[in-house]
Amino acid sequence: MACTRTAVGDILTPGAAWLPTVSCGLVWYGLRQLAHFQPQERVWTRAVLRAELFAVSMVFLSPFTGWWSRRPDNPFFSQSVLLLLLLSLGFLLTLNHVLQRLAALLPDETLRADMRLFTRVNAGLIGGLAAVAAFWISCLVIPGMPQPVLGFLAVLDHSRGPLVVSLGLLPVALTMTLVWKAKEAIVSDIYRGR
Repeated sequence: MACTRTAVGDILTPGAAWLPTVSCGLVWYGLRQLAHFQPQERVWTRAVLRAELFAVSMVFLSPFTGWWSRRPDNPFFSQSVLLLLLLSLGFLLTLNHVLQRLAALLPDETLRADMRLFTRVNAGLIGGLAAVAAFWISCLVIPGMPQPVLGFLAVLDHSRGPLVVSLGLLPVALTMTLVWKAKEAIVSDIYRGR
């Protein structure tokens, strides 16, 4: 979320340019800590490592959001932010897979059923976002697009900040809900065991 707000220029002040990198770094650190849980489970460790790969990529690409908000006409910055957007969608998918694997390791059957259902819903939402992004990119790349399509793209480009936030908010919120449900199941299982 910090990357999105920095890219649209909401929080970019001279002292806050480091915020997206730190926030992505904290996400990577959290995944790094998850890798220590059940290291003997190969499927689990592979899922965490895949999510870590996306998280590390996001850490290295996150400074481009601040640079792009200052110089949106630079094609290298634009392509880097676009790559960060696509990697963020991939990260959400892999994080949902990690959460589903985590639920499989826990003894709570209700949590497993909820994770299966909501990770499927989230995968559909993220797939829809990827399709919208692919359509948008293809319309920008293909030469000779009709004038109504170019006008529609100009309106989308003008309102890109609220559009990106509103389209990405539901999958992020659903993923955060799944993280919270997993945390609650782990905490209740620990205290129930005592």
